[in-house]
Parts: sequence; structure tokens; C-alpha cells
Amino acid sequence: MSKQVQDVETIFCHEVGNDYLIVVQRDGKRLFRAKLGLSETSAGPRPAKFRLKDGSSEEPRQPDEFVELARRAKRIRISEQTSSSGRQDLTEMFGGYQLEDKVKAVRTCRYCASAGRYSPITTETAIKDDNDWICTDCARQELERQLSYSGGGEVSGAAKDRLEDLMLEVQELDRIINLLKGQLDPDLTKFDTISATTDEVDPVRVDSLDLHPDLQGLLEDRFETLLPVQSLAVENGLFDGDDQMVVSATATGKTLVGEMTGLNRVLNGKGKMLFLVPLVALANQKHEDFEDEYGHLVDVSIRVGASRISDNGNQFDPNADVIVGTYEGIDHALRTGKDMGDIGTVVIDEVHTLKEEERGHRLDGLISRLKYTCETRAKRRDDYGGAQWVYLSATVGNPEQLASALESTLIEFEERPVPIERHVTFADGQEKVRIENKLVRREFDTESSKGYRGQTIIFTNSRRRCHEISRKLDYSAAPYHAGLDYKRRKQVERQFGEQDLAAVVTTAALAAGVDFPASQVVFDSLAMGIEWLSVQEFHQMLGRAGRPDYHDEGKVYVLVEPDTAYHNSMEMSEDEVAFKLLKGDMESVMTHYDEGAAVEETLANITVGGKAAKGLNDRMLGDVPTKHAIGKLLQYEFIDGFEPTPLGRVITEHFLEPGEAFSLVDGIRKDAHPYELIAELELRETEL
Repeated sequence: MSKQVQDVETIFCHEVGNDYLIVVQRDGKRLFRAKLGLSETSAGPRPAKFRLKDGSSEEPRQPDEFVELARRAKRIRISEQTSSSGRQDLTEMFGGYQLEDKVKAVRTCRYCASAGRYSPITTETAIKDDNDWICTDCARQELERQLSYSGGGEVSGAAKDRLEDLMLEVQELDRIINLLKGQLDPDLTKFDTISATTDEVDPVRVDSLDLHPDLQGLLEDRFETLLPVQSLAVENGLFDGDDQMVVSATATGKTLVGEMTGLNRVLNGKGKMLFLVPLVALANQKHEDFEDEYGHLVDVSIRVGASRISDNGNQFDPNADVIVGTYEGIDHALRTGKDMGDIGTVVIDEVHTLKEEERGHRLDGLISRLKYTCETRAKRRDDYGGAQWVYLSATVGNPEQLASALESTLIEFEERPVPIERHVTFADGQEKVRIENKLVRREFDTESSKGYRGQTIIFTNSRRRCHEISRKLDYSAAPYHAGLDYKRRKQVERQFGEQDLAAVVTTAALAAGVDFPASQVVFDSLAMGIEWLSVQEFHQMLGRAGRPDYHDEGKVYVLVEPDTAYHNSMEMSEDEVAFKLLKGDMESVMTHYDEGAAVEETLANITVGGKAAKGLNDRMLGDVPTKHAIGKLLQYEFIDGFEPTPLGRVITEHFLEPGEAFSLVDGIRKDAHPYELIAELELRETEL
């Protein structure tokens, strides 16, 4: 030890039982550990035993060696965790050797001290653990141990980083561990606040619009002035027939932009209005809204892909003034050659659907086919000027580019009517329901300054989970998904609107446009089926929280199960996805084509446009390899020249993917049993 004590920097003393653990350091590194025992003498406390520690073994040394060590040390530190009597004994002992100037009591990490490490901590670096303080390294290790224990496996990545950052921010380990146990500490769960913003726009007075008298009177009874986004649209040529793409947050009034110009054109004899949405539930809701608000002025019909909606008996009337439809419903009418007459206005709601992998190409193709149909009819009739197009979306990452591609004027209004607080907390699948129950109760027990109770939309990733959650909530709740019949969905919508339900639990697939005036949105899952949400879908969903006429603010809670995915095809874990969504930039909206999508849309364009199909392909947003697609259609015998074969017509009318259709045809030709054909299709779905 003689060589080791030449340049001793620090001696650290920490009470362990009736003795003291001694840590000797030089250049910030431990040289060795030892155990020191004191005894009371006539001169005061003095070293009685001194043992060097090496693992679990101890080597006895002369007590005088410790005194020599202390004399050579530059500083002597006593842990504040040492008892007051222990600190007094050590201080007296060092004073007896005139070493009191080197001695100072310091706050140290108790875990480090117990492990024989000298780790001084300050007010800025200490982490509170129970009623003691530990260093950040030990706090991280303890948090990791707790994460492993509570999650049943190692938690890494974004969740761990987030929890560590929170721990360092609040300097309390217990609060973070309680967060893992489902405690909703708002200071810890809060991720950020999306502030309420209002762009300065001079409102347009409704009595200045000069619309058809029937519509003018109806609007004047409802409003004195238009909302900002509506005013911007009017000022930028809405009633001059200009095509527009309107991008504005949920509840800012963009839907009325399409309604106003469409109805005005209908009433002035400039063709009917098509109002197109991506989902049957949205079409049903919009159809009912139009009937209630405008049914005394115009005939309203609905088209959702079949000639009749079986559960409410509405018959599709292609001659109606207003046709509300799903994209596929109207596309089916085009593919089957139904004549819908003169179309004066086409409103495409949720136009960001163009970027979706499964449905984007179909909307892209529909727009091209509808434009071709309207233009062809306009050429035949001099008194019909063609259609005005209005595209609506709350979330577009590349609005200028998309508006240009759609040859429309961009109307962009970035108002957020009420602020939205976004919260993140961590829980496993069963713990999530308990947290959701607490959130729903707390929100429903709160009343806004406008006199409305708080209500919650819970988004999850399956119909089964919708029912599971709604059954377990204490307050009145209902599942809401496409598997429910029309009457049940309408009942849920009505009950929610009348504040008879504290919550609805719905699938992410129904996020867009369904009109539930909720104050709070809870994400039980960040998946849509077996696919993670995109940033755009996430923003679309969280935008449902908070309505200016009902609520003072919106709340969003993202419940994250760390290190978890819902299908083995998912590359990321839910915690990684959560922070990607919270921090990520909105994705660009543009349609991309693989071979199957290109073949499907080319077949549909040939069915509708014949020899004009290449022109229809060329005007679509995505880059369609037309020559290759036509080659595949000929190979499959889906077309004969620029006409669909009977087989091709059946395939396009039923929206079959070409690969699936070819497998079916091949199986039929080989006399395969129907069960084998179904199994083959299921296998293809699994492999995709």
C-alpha cells in the first residue's frame, strides 16, 4: 500500500453498521476500499482496526496505516448519510490528528456508497429515492430494473429515454415508478400543448354573398358572418367556379365550403353535387345531415357501392340533386356505366386518402375517371360548363404540391380553435383499460364554461377490443365500428350528441370525419389493424379533441405499451412509434403505384374511357406504368384491345385485385374446389 498512498486525492468515509467503509481515490478512480473501526480512548475516538477489502475477503492492517493515509490525502469527505453520532466521531478522530481542515460532509449516492464507490451529488444532480438521494447513474439502473419488472421484459428505446428524461427533470425516481403503475401525474404525462391559434381573416358577411335566394335565406338564418376558412374560400373564387383545395383543422368549418358552392350550383341549374367520403359510416352521417338541413330544397340520395343500403332502405337515385357517396360507391357507378347526369360540383372529403397504400390509387383513379366523365358530357352539351372540384382535408404535409397536382387553388387556414394538451403514459394492455376508466370518469365529471360535460373518444385497433373496453368502463360507454348495423351506429351518435354517453370506443379506421363532439381523445393503441398509424392519421384523430362551441380545451392521452407490437410484421415497438408520431412531420400526400394498383386502375380506366385510358392514366397523380399495365391486362385476358373482356368487366366491377382475380380464374380453370380458392386468397392476404 506504500506506493498507493503517495498521491492520495480523496478519502471517502461512509457508515456501514458499527464500522465505516473507506474508499480511497486518485484522479477520480478508486484505488482500494477498506473497513475502519473506531474505539473510544482517553484522547477521543481513534482507529482500532483497519482492514483492506478485496471482494468478500479482508486483509488486516495496522490502524496507524490509516492515519498515514489520511495525512497524505488532499481531502477527506464524510457522507451525509452517516449518522450524526458517526459524523461526530469521525470529525473528532480526524481533529485529533490536526486534519480537520481537510474534512467536509458531502451528500453522496447511498447505492454507490454501499457498493464502495465515492459518488458526491449536488442539488442539481441528485435524484430522490424514497427519503434519500442517489446519483443519476444509479437512478437510471434502478429505473431500468423497475421497467423490466413492470413490463415483464427489457424496455428500451423511446420509452426508456422519455422516462429517463422525466426523471432527470423532476429529480424523483418514485414519481416515475408510480407513472408505470398507472398514476396519472399530469406534470409527468404532459408531453406538450398545441396552442389555440387564430389567423386574422376579415369575415365575409353572409348577406353579401348573392347566392340563390333559397340558400341565401337559409344561411342568413344560421349565420351573420362566415368563419375564417369559409371567408378565405369565398374571397379566392369559390363562387366563381374555381377549383379549390381547403386544408384546415377539424371543426374550423371547411365542410360548409363544399356545401355552399355545391348547393348554389344545384339551385341555379348548374348540375348536381357529389359529396364523396371514404367510409360508409361517414356517408350515412352526411346523407342524414343533408336531408335534415337541405332536404326541403333539394333531393338527396346516397351511393355506397351497392344499389340499396340494406339496413335503412334508402334507394340510390342517380337523378338526385345531391348524391352523397363513398369513393368506391361512385366509382362502382362509373365502372358499371350508370348515368348520373350533369355533375356540377364534386366535393372530395378526406382527400389525404390519396396517400393510403390500399385505397389511395382507387381515389386517384376515381378523380381521373370522374373528370373525364364530366368533361365528356360538357363537350356534348354547350349549356353545361362542367364540374367545380373542392378537395377537403385537415392534414396534408405538402399542401402546395398537392393543390398544384390537383390543379386547384390552395385555401390553407392554420387555426386551432381550442388548445390541445397532449399526454403520454406507459401501461400494459390490461392496465390501459384501468387508466382509460379513470380518464373517462374524470373527464365526464368536468363541465366546460360552455356548460358541456367532457366526453371521450377511445381509439383502438380492433372491433373486439372496442367491445372489451366499453364493457369495462364504469360510466356509460358504447362501441362504435363498421361491424355495427346502421341503426345501432345512429343510436350511438345520438346518445353521444345528447351527452348520454361518457365515451365511445371506436376503431382507428373510423377516425376521419365522424362527428362526435368530444373533449378528450385517448389512444388505446397506435395501430390501425396490423399497421402503425401514420403521422397524418394520428393528427387527424387527435384533432377530434375539443370543439370551440363546446369545450375550453382538448385533451389527448397516448397510452403506450413499451417494447410491444401487435403483429410480427411490425418493425417498430409502440413506444418508438409514439414519439415518432408526436414529434414527426406530416407525410406528403401523393399516390404511389405498384404493379397491382397500376393494372387495376388501368383496367378501370379502359372500362370507363376506352381508347382514352392512356390520357386518364397520364392525368393521375401517381406515376402509372401504362404500357406495362396494358401488357399484363392482355396477358391475363382482362382486355381485348381497348375494351374489357367479360372477365375483365366482372373483375373491375367487383374491385378485385388483378393478382387475386388471376388466382381465382386459374383455380376455376383447374376445377379447384371453392374451399381451395378461398384458402388460396386467405394465404395471399397473409403473405401481403
